[in-house]
Amino acid sequence: MKIRSSLSHSFCAQFFCGLVIAIVTLGLSSCGTRYYKFPQYPFANRPVPPSKLATRVLVSLTVNGTQGALQMLDANRDIRNSIFNPNSTFPISGYSSGYPNMIFNFPEQVIGYVYSNSDGSLTKVNYSTEAVAGSGGALPGKADSIAVPVSFSHVYAAVSSLGVLTVIDNTNGQTYYLNLPNVYRVAANSGDSVILAMVRNSNTLYRLVRLNQNQGFIPGAADCQPYNVPVWCALPVPDSSTSPSLDRPVGAYFSLDGTTAYVLNCGPECGGTTSSITMMPQGNLRVDSYPTSTPYPSPVTGSVPVPGGATAVLSDGTTLYISGQQLQPDGLFAGFLSTMDLSSNTITGQYSISDGNHTKMLFGDNNTLWIGSQGCATGERAKLNQNYNCLTRYDIGAKSTMVVPNVNPADPTSSVPYPNANENQFYYGDLTGLCWVQGWNKMYTAYGGQVHAFNTADGSEINNSQITVQGTALDVAFMDAATNAAN
Repeated sequence: MKIRSSLSHSFCAQFFCGLVIAIVTLGLSSCGTRYYKFPQYPFANRPVPPSKLATRVLVSLTVNGTQGALQMLDANRDIRNSIFNPNSTFPISGYSSGYPNMIFNFPEQVIGYVYSNSDGSLTKVNYSTEAVAGSGGALPGKADSIAVPVSFSHVYAAVSSLGVLTVIDNTNGQTYYLNLPNVYRVAANSGDSVILAMVRNSNTLYRLVRLNQNQGFIPGAADCQPYNVPVWCALPVPDSSTSPSLDRPVGAYFSLDGTTAYVLNCGPECGGTTSSITMMPQGNLRVDSYPTSTPYPSPVTGSVPVPGGATAVLSDGTTLYISGQQLQPDGLFAGFLSTMDLSSNTITGQYSISDGNHTKMLFGDNNTLWIGSQGCATGERAKLNQNYNCLTRYDIGAKSTMVVPNVNPADPTSSVPYPNANENQFYYGDLTGLCWVQGWNKMYTAYGGQVHAFNTADGSEINNSQITVQGTALDVAFMDAATNAAN
C-alpha cells in the first residue's frame, strides 16, 4: 500500500508540473511577437497577401534590358527580404517582361498595370495574390505615353514610332489604331470621359470621340477607325482665335470637381515660344460631344503664362503646382516650380528646383510636395556647380525647396549618402520612379537605377543597403496605399 501511495503521489506531482509547464508555454507563445500580422478586419476589406506584408512597395527592374522582374519591398522595415530568411525576396509571380519601365498603381482596386518597353506588353498584376493576372492589352509597338482610367474600360497609348493613337476597348474586346503622326502624349480624366492627345513639335491638341452605332465620319476629323464602320475619331481642338495659347502641349490635368481641363504648354522647353496653362471646360471635350460641322468652336476659356515652364502638374484643389524649365540667357535651362491660385487663375510663386525634364510630382507626408526629373546634369545648376540631382522636396507651409540628396559639388568632401554603381560622388542620376508611402513619412524612389528612400520630415535619406535590388530599378509604387493618389 505504501508503494502504491508513493507512486500515486509521484504521478500526481508529475502531472501537475506538466500541466503548469504546458500552461506557461501556451501563455508565452500567445504573448510572443507576431512579426507579420494583420488586423481582424483589414483596411477596406483588402485580402491578406501571401507575403504577409502590409506596407509593400513594388519595384520594377531590369537585369540587362531583356530580362525583367517585379519585386516587393517591406517599406515598414525598409528591407527586401523576410525577417526569417535574409536570402529571400518577394517577387511578383509570373512576371518576366524585359524592361518594365511604367507602373500604373491602383491600390483602391487592388490591382496594377505594368508596361514593358522591351516588347510593348501591358500586364495586369493582382495585388491580393501577388501574381500576374493576365494581359492588359496588346500594343502595336513601343509606347511613349499610356493612360489607364480607373474604370479599366479602356487603355490609351501614344505610339509615335508608328504614328498611331491606340485605343484598347475592353467594353467590346477590340483594339483601334487611329492615325496621328508623331503622337507622343495622351491624357485621360478619371471618369474616362475626356481623352486628349498631343503631337510632337506641334501646337495642335487632339481629343477622342466615340461614335454611336452606325454614325458616320465626323467632319474635320484627323482620322476615324475602323474606316468602313468607324467607332473612334480623333478631332483637333481649336485654340482661341483672339488669344491663342496652345504652344507645344505635352499634358493635361483634370480638376477634382470634373469641370476644367488644364492643358500644359511646354513652350521653349519643347521648341516653342511661351509656356502656359490653357483652361477648357471638360464638357466640351467629352467623348460623346459630337461637332456637326467645321470649323469647330474653340472650347478655350482662358490661359495663364507660366514663365517657369510647364511639363508636369499636380493640384490639391486650391493650388495648381506646375513644374518645368525656363530658358536662361546662357542658353541652358533651369528648373522651377510655379504655384497657381485656382480661385483667381494667377501665378502666385516661382521656386528654384532640380533642372531636367520634369515628369513626376507627388504629395507626401509632413505637408510636402516631391518633384522628379530626368537629364538634370546638363542644366544651369550643373554649370553653376550647384546641387544638380533630380529630386526636389518642396515644403508647402514654408514655401521652400531642397534638392535631395543634399550635396555640394563645390565641396570635395561632400558626397551623396549611398552612391549608385556609377560611384558618382555628387549625382544619383535620373529620377524615374516616385511613390509616397502614406502615413510612414517616407518617399520611395527609383533613382539613377537603384532604390533610394527619403524621410518626408527633413529630406534626409534612409539607409538603402537593405532595399537595393539586383538589376536596374525603373519604377516604384506603393501597393498598400489608402488611395490611388499615392503614386
